[in-house]
Amino acid sequence: MRWSQLYVPTLREDPADADAASHRLLVRAGFVRQLMAGHYSLLPMAVRVRGKIVDVVREEMARIGSQEWILPALHPAEIWQRTGRWEGMGEEMFRLKDRRGADLALGMTHEEIFTTLAQELSSYRQLPQMWYQFQTKFRDEPRPKSGLLRVREFTMKDSYSFDLDQAGLDRSFDLHHAAYTRIFARIGIPAIPVQASSGSMGGSASVEFMSPTPAGEDLVVHCPACRYAANVEKAGSALPAAADGEALAAPERFDTPEARTIEELARLHGVPAEQQIKTLVLVADGSPLLALVRGDHSLVEQKLLDATGARTVRPADADEIKGLLGAMPGSLGAVGVTGVTGLTVLADHALAGRTGMTTGANQDGVHLRGVDVARDIAVTRWADLREVRAGEPCVQCGEALEVVQTVEVGHIFKLGRKYTEALDVTVLGQDGAAVKPIMGSYGIGIERAIAAIVETHHDEKGIAWPVAVAPFEVAVVPIGKADEQTAAVVDDLYGRLRAERIDVVLDDRDERPGVKFADIELVGIPYRITVGPRGLKDGVVEVTTRATGETVQVPVAEAAAHVAALVRAAVAPLAG
Repeated sequence: MRWSQLYVPTLREDPADADAASHRLLVRAGFVRQLMAGHYSLLPMAVRVRGKIVDVVREEMARIGSQEWILPALHPAEIWQRTGRWEGMGEEMFRLKDRRGADLALGMTHEEIFTTLAQELSSYRQLPQMWYQFQTKFRDEPRPKSGLLRVREFTMKDSYSFDLDQAGLDRSFDLHHAAYTRIFARIGIPAIPVQASSGSMGGSASVEFMSPTPAGEDLVVHCPACRYAANVEKAGSALPAAADGEALAAPERFDTPEARTIEELARLHGVPAEQQIKTLVLVADGSPLLALVRGDHSLVEQKLLDATGARTVRPADADEIKGLLGAMPGSLGAVGVTGVTGLTVLADHALAGRTGMTTGANQDGVHLRGVDVARDIAVTRWADLREVRAGEPCVQCGEALEVVQTVEVGHIFKLGRKYTEALDVTVLGQDGAAVKPIMGSYGIGIERAIAAIVETHHDEKGIAWPVAVAPFEVAVVPIGKADEQTAAVVDDLYGRLRAERIDVVLDDRDERPGVKFADIELVGIPYRITVGPRGLKDGVVEVTTRATGETVQVPVAEAAAHVAALVRAAVAPLAG
């Protein structure tokens, strides 16, 4: 390919609305353009990168025996209604009606559709099956941001496994875990596999592959000593015991007219936050509940959803709180609320056994001290609800935990039989009895992977693509006054590299060397061969490595083979 034939609309200034490094650089380097919020056009250079990521994923899926499909992106509502997810997916699902009035959805994911196709399986002899596709997904993201990291339309590689029993599912899950580890290594994404919540997908085991980046919106709790890692929605820690307050024979009321927050109660009345009970009034699937955590802890909403099995949760509004407990936020508590009909009290494990605690009295401007949790609060259910913080001891080895900002680049689930039961998929087992196959689900966002690579591989000059996914592996750049010798060497190098099956672009533009070099560095091509009259007088060309900035002189006759060897050396160890 010749640069003069390419469409690469590079920009010299950063886009004003770009908050993530990948967003800024993919726009500047001419890879993407926004159509509207959350919807991006991939320009030719991005399509080349996307194609190489897809090739790597396809190779690794083939390695584990998965078969590729292409399924519709537009789905009938009926299938989603049968699994209960038509309502459960909420506002993130794009819904529409056709001209006949039938309810349809743009696919967020394809568990239902693949499971419907699995209805044609009839015998245990046909299992296991692993199926996958590359398909556009649609999610009505309320706050699309950060370029390709958070969008409403994207390509997902989604895989689905069907096995006869749990042992088979474990094997399929492990195969995908290993495949994902290889994929991310090959395309240059540092990915931490972490324990995670399955959320609306359902199922038991769930592992997210998280890539560290300041642009990420997910927090991962990570132990550098033993490699324990979990999403903050799932993470636990070996929390040190906290000192109790003064024990009393019964809770004692005291006036707190100016203390409406944990901090104010600590400052004005000398009650440490770890000796307070934070009472949160929430509405889960339409029913009120109280969530209790220690005063210095934060509630993780997903942990609460997992503990209750609720699909949705929201904070109660002021009128709802007043009607339920008789007081406004700032003086709320769970002591004596057992008479409130249908009210669930969910308490975090860190409150178990605590005495001498302080909480709201459900009267404005009044609190209770000397609360014994076991004696004075009727807890409906105990659960892990709190957010783990950096520095707390690891649950596995006791070392201090770190909290890392990340973006999710892959997610694998053990779904169980949720979908095969709902959609009535049955095969005959070895003994002739009917068996519901057990499923797994496994996803990688392709465009998000593009952005995650850039988040990791960039500098002040632009993108520095890993060789395996670069739009071009080598750029041949003639500089100086055009003459026959330079033209002949350039054409020969270009031809030799193409013959070596190297992805090469010839920068044949009539531009100054500085302009050419800046564009090649911004676009992120891994190797540059610079050909000029001055070097040719000594029989050499310059080979520059984008990632390190190192430049070496190589004899003209050896240049093509030298660069081809660099390319293969960069890719071969990961592809093996």
